Amino acid sequence: MGLSAINVLQEIILETVRLTAQGEWKVFILDDRSKKLVDSVVKEDDILKENVIILHPELRSRIDRSAMAREQIALFRILNINFFPRESHLITFRDPWSFPVLYHPACNQLVREHMDDLAQKIVSVCVSLGEYPTIRYYRPQNASHEASVLCSHLARFVQDELDQYTKYHDDFPPASPRPRGALIITDRSMDLFAPFLHEFTYQAMIHDLLPIEEADKTSYKTIVNQGEANEEEKNMEIGEQDGIWVENRHLHMKDLLEKLVSDFNKFRADNPQFAESGDNANSLNNIKDMLAGLPQFQKGKEAYSLHLNMAQEAMNLFQKCRLPDIASVEQSLATGFDEDYKRPKNLADQVVRLLDDDNVTFPDRLRLIIEYMLYREGLFPSDIQKLLAHARLPSQDGEVIQNLELLGARVHKPMKDTRPINQSLFSRKPPPPQGPEDSSLSRYNPAVKFMLEEHIQGTLDQSIFPFTKPHLDAAEGLTGQENVSQASLRSAKPTWARTRPSAMEPRQRIIVFMAGGATYSESRVCYETSRSFSKDVFLTTSHMLTPSLFLRQVGDLSVDKRRLDLPADRPKPKAPAHLFEREPQPSALTTQPPTAAMSTMNINPNGPSNSPQPNGSVQSHVLASPPTNVPTSSTGKLAKKEKEKKRHHFFSSKK
Repeated sequence: MGLSAINVLQEIILETVRLTAQGEWKVFILDDRSKKLVDSVVKEDDILKENVIILHPELRSRIDRSAMAREQIALFRILNINFFPRESHLITFRDPWSFPVLYHPACNQLVREHMDDLAQKIVSVCVSLGEYPTIRYYRPQNASHEASVLCSHLARFVQDELDQYTKYHDDFPPASPRPRGALIITDRSMDLFAPFLHEFTYQAMIHDLLPIEEADKTSYKTIVNQGEANEEEKNMEIGEQDGIWVENRHLHMKDLLEKLVSDFNKFRADNPQFAESGDNANSLNNIKDMLAGLPQFQKGKEAYSLHLNMAQEAMNLFQKCRLPDIASVEQSLATGFDEDYKRPKNLADQVVRLLDDDNVTFPDRLRLIIEYMLYREGLFPSDIQKLLAHARLPSQDGEVIQNLELLGARVHKPMKDTRPINQSLFSRKPPPPQGPEDSSLSRYNPAVKFMLEEHIQGTLDQSIFPFTKPHLDAAEGLTGQENVSQASLRSAKPTWARTRPSAMEPRQRIIVFMAGGATYSESRVCYETSRSFSKDVFLTTSHMLTPSLFLRQVGDLSVDKRRLDLPADRPKPKAPAHLFEREPQPSALTTQPPTAAMSTMNINPNGPSNSPQPNGSVQSHVLASPPTNVPTSSTGKLAKKEKEKKRHHFFSSKK
């Protein structure tokens, strides 16, 4: 689908390697972070093909200590690639600590430096994509929380960084027939329901329910070759290289199960030696049994085993933990309508009934209380305590609820509430046609979806999403002029009525930055908007959120800052001491002139004399023989040894 951020970053790295000392052998030196960045998009073999020797971080110190190696540096060039493309249209900074820095009350002194860092990374994304976009940001109305100005400050930081980059780079932005891009900066406070709701599309559901391991690679531990002699537990990677994952990650679980069965049957038909089995492949259990009879095609076998196992495990938890009943209540709380799109009734009773159910997990009970509080726009403190007691949750969970005020939520409602009722950020859509029962559990759409649609249609409210340069960009962004090429802004003709370019036209690029973390449901709607409007929408964020992670991070907003172990509070990394040491200079061996012995030197060819000396000693000195071609002094040996070292050890330091 359109452009891929992974391919963009990969090409930037490989093209830089190719153009550096073309045709010659090169040394590729990486520190820990740059190695993770390169490894996230480029295979090591692809780099080695470009006449490159890769030195890993632990070998870099040898280069740093060598004066000869440092003298070979001919050029410094900065690559704006300080981000990690997780998917083709999903970019993260791998920085979960961004959330407490932005929202923890004790981190105010860290915010400015962190915003500088975020702005530089956002500009890196824009530069890598070749975009000099218009910039809009989220400005909440009637907000009283301290972080309500977060997006406006960050947007101006980004605008300044982008303008500075453009000022000093004449080749940016590159000439292109593509419509000028757009950058929309928002934050987690725009949509507090999304991180708590149960989402039943494949990717969001397994990250919510299963122990997915998130490190440099995303993986899941499962059993392969089940029932065979070579059965083993294996950590299997989940990523862009897995075609089954890429094709199905945004499907609803009901559709996914049907499609996996259909695709598996096609996979079996494409392998005749596997089609001999007469078993019926219409259930997950039968399919798993049939996989055990396929010793070849190991890669496809393991891929289907992985996804069948994950889907089956997720559906088991779906039934066991009463998720259909929970989701039905959640959708009414989040949308404000029941399944018939009428005002819901008796929601408090339904919530309490679920809180008393032993099959509902404790984290799900806390999520229900928070969703009910958000729906009611605050509760009496006594009511919150009653709900926590019903749920048998510890009092510490009350701090999680209280901390949501730092993100703009109304938590406590006074007896006489004079505050105006918050209007919905986006107008309610008319009820969709009646669909299957499963779709009633997925009625809620994240606010990002409506924000993108209104921006593309030119109806996004400027008072809530203003431009950083309204006098220059507002008319362009609101009258369809976003379809104007960024290479010819002055000469373009107006195109007011165009919101859906034809398939042959270059696709406009829209970058959404979500400060404080984004959810997988928000990633899904960005892909859906890209397809619906023929755009390339890139969701960019500090880190991806799961409900459990978000609960933990919100809870940490009230703990002592010293317990957070923020990178900014850790000792600053120092350069190796040897970089600041002066290199020892080769010193010649010197001797004092023999002035005292000159008077006693014997030049008599007949031999030495043992006559008494003025100082009372008996001394004899004989002139040395003329020097030969073979060095006999220690100085000559040291000089020869030093010469050999310079000739043979290019990257070693002088001892």
